[in-house]
Amino acid sequence: MKQLIAACLLSLTYSISVMSQSKTIQLRVIETSDVHGSFFPYDFINRKPKAGSMARVSSYVRRLREEYGDRLLLLDNGDILQGQPVCYYYNYIDRNATNIAAEVTNYMGYDAQTLGNHDVETGHSVYDKWIAESRCPMLGANVTDTQTGQPYLKPYAVIERQGVRIAILGLITPAIPNWLSGNLWSGLRFDDMVSAARLWMERIRRDAHPDVVIGLFHSGKQGGITTPAYEENAALRVAREVPGFDLVLFGHDHTPYAGTITSADNRQVVCLDPANDAYQVADATITITRSEEGTATKVHGQLADVRHEPIDEDFMAHFAKHIKRVSKFVDKRIGRFKHTISTRDCYFGSSAFNDLILNLELQITGADIAFNAPLSLDAQIEAGDVHVSDMFNLYKFENQLYVMRLTGEEIRRHLEMSYDLWVNTMRSPDDHLLLLSQRTRNDQQRMGFQNFSFNFDSAAGIDYEVDVTQENGHKVRILRMSDGRPFDPDRWYRVAVNSYRGNGGGELLTRGAGIPQDSLESRIVWRSELDQRYYLMQEIKRQRTLDPKPNHNWRFVPEAWVEAAAKRDYELLFGISKNEEK
Repeated sequence: MKQLIAACLLSLTYSISVMSQSKTIQLRVIETSDVHGSFFPYDFINRKPKAGSMARVSSYVRRLREEYGDRLLLLDNGDILQGQPVCYYYNYIDRNATNIAAEVTNYMGYDAQTLGNHDVETGHSVYDKWIAESRCPMLGANVTDTQTGQPYLKPYAVIERQGVRIAILGLITPAIPNWLSGNLWSGLRFDDMVSAARLWMERIRRDAHPDVVIGLFHSGKQGGITTPAYEENAALRVAREVPGFDLVLFGHDHTPYAGTITSADNRQVVCLDPANDAYQVADATITITRSEEGTATKVHGQLADVRHEPIDEDFMAHFAKHIKRVSKFVDKRIGRFKHTISTRDCYFGSSAFNDLILNLELQITGADIAFNAPLSLDAQIEAGDVHVSDMFNLYKFENQLYVMRLTGEEIRRHLEMSYDLWVNTMRSPDDHLLLLSQRTRNDQQRMGFQNFSFNFDSAAGIDYEVDVTQENGHKVRILRMSDGRPFDPDRWYRVAVNSYRGNGGGELLTRGAGIPQDSLESRIVWRSELDQRYYLMQEIKRQRTLDPKPNHNWRFVPEAWVEAAAKRDYELLFGISKNEEK
């Protein structure tokens, strides 16, 4: 009996000793992604209050820092340099000032950031300056300097908090050459994400000996452009196939996600995507327990809606002078419209909104034909005075303008793919006109469509019909040039397109028209020096008063089916009938 009691006491003493040596540390990790210039609770484009913004994120983070102190990590996942006029102003107008994106992340005390594709779109002079002005490391393990063969950005960062070593590995989508002109990323190579993650994970384990590994990926969940060399959206694939991650924070696809992936080493990896415009943040709690038996790590993640957070008044006071400067810039009058124009009409036929851009493209370039797609689902410019702010509704992104050489047949095939992405093949008058999906109602890029509406190109300079009863690839019938000349499938034409399209974006020129990706550059005969919005603005200034109306150069047929289907689909998309809207 005495021996049994002694053994029990020894066991109890050992348990107490182990427990006394156990230590638990809890970290909080907050990620923003695809902020797109939503720094302030004010929309400078539509000149009205804005629901999200970093001003509300700042309140959320301040409250958590009171509890966690330096155990809170704050990370941004790219696409911060474009989207609102405040970005445009500090990217291109007031270049001598510190970039506003760096000012914001420095003020809020970010610990690390990644580069996004829309950050690269601003060009070396903008993003290199921004990187230099940012106090936290800019990560990108798969961005390689082609001259040196070395990483252009820091591949990973190691942060130590209360004895816990946290490694953060940054990656960016490698599909950038499919969207952006080579001069914007000259000297850089964007490598496959999975391969880069494997390489740098080995080095992190060997050199950093981390307790926790976080992936910070500007790449969506899955899908997008896929080639033999890379995938556009590979965040979940990396989490699944590359052992070693505890938490993967991602973005780019503007689609909220919170889930858990089982990795190749049977680890449960929490994966979070807060979507865009600072409406939500990814919020993860990491609990590390150390004992003589080893280290146990648990991760819990969620998306936190910050739209109802109070506005951080100290934040707003700090940036008051910036807000004043940008407000003055966007309030400048540049012309006058006789009619209100809306992107809502773009999906149902020839529209004043899209045709205004197409016609201006033709006037600016002297091209024979122009392509353009609506870049916002539901944008409107009211009749009356037009201001700089309206130009960001008219044209959302800082694309350049190209003129390319295309044959008539390539033009038709380009349009065929566009309308195949856009419209349904109707079998009866009761079918949908548009390719809609209930699953994408909350998808900030598809917004109820099966496909991205920014790939729904229509054309000016030619007259044509789109027969929605025909199979894909056979819907478009080009009737003539709009000036009455015959349209020749074998003739070469000068076609105005934006740089996103001209570089292969949306694959309308490659998979659609059949032009090899490596041949696109040779087809470009002219490119603008500045962004397309700038030239549209200058042309409106020159004309002073514009009377935007539809060209009526194309239509959906058969009209008897299309008219009723369009009314039904309009109400599904916008929650109101066309008649009620009027």
